[in-house]
Amino acid sequence: MKDRQQQLVKLIENHTNTDGTIETEIDKLGFIRSSSLSEPLHSLFEPSVCFIAQGSKIVMVGDDIFHYDPNHYLIASVHLPITGKIIKATEDKPYLGVKLRFTTEEILDVIKVKQDHSAPAQRAIMVNETTANILDAVIRLISLLDTPEDIPALAPLYKREILYRIWQREDGEQMREFAVMGSQAQAIKEVIQTINEEFDQPLRIDVLAKMAKMSVSSFHHYFKQVTSLSPLKYQKKIRLQEARKLLMSEPIEAAEAAFQVGYESPSQFSREYSRMFGYPPVSDVKRLRDSLTNSAEK
Repeated sequence: MKDRQQQLVKLIENHTNTDGTIETEIDKLGFIRSSSLSEPLHSLFEPSVCFIAQGSKIVMVGDDIFHYDPNHYLIASVHLPITGKIIKATEDKPYLGVKLRFTTEEILDVIKVKQDHSAPAQRAIMVNETTANILDAVIRLISLLDTPEDIPALAPLYKREILYRIWQREDGEQMREFAVMGSQAQAIKEVIQTINEEFDQPLRIDVLAKMAKMSVSSFHHYFKQVTSLSPLKYQKKIRLQEARKLLMSEPIEAAEAAFQVGYESPSQFSREYSRMFGYPPVSDVKRLRDSLTNSAEK
């Protein structure tokens, strides 16, 4: 495993010159590089599997904390508002990560070779041990960047192999349930998509429960089981992340950003923004812009 991990480190280093997130020529494959520890970074995590070649990271979802490193990978089957933090990285040995996004169709293409059976809704995110055959498939996929002419023919095969190898493990049932129509997990996944698309609208729990074909109490239970968050807290995190993006990208006041993401009270927005990001909106945006300016000057 150590030899494979070193091979993965070299491959990523060959294709990353600076810190940041780098998209590659291979569809849905990206690298993350950081030469220093990071402050908590808030984002909406897509259905993905993430590997670490060097360094380590924690991901927080609700009250749950997931730690992974070169010996472990993280997989998420639905969109989740997360807080990530790189906890091991130096100039000499930067954090090097791999993120491979996937779709429901890609999962169904893999699991159709397995016998169908039902199971209750499960947690949408988990960490598991990286095996040699999974890492071999990851290395083969990334190695295609050195022979780009082979990407169209071979990348889909290697991505399918990665998902298949993960499917063979306990993650497989998790992946299946979020892809198969009619499962409890798939019903929650559809509700999550609706909340993400209509985050600025009032949250009607009874309507969402009906959409999932569940009672209100069952809906609350399964939603939190899948996401580690209540529906209201999930929506709140999405709203605050979107407001932060607005404030960073447009010259608008905090109150206007609050209204655009669905808040009726600017004071409530400011309180919840400060609680999530650690600073009031105006101070937070100034701090982030100063940080970007300093990084660019370096």
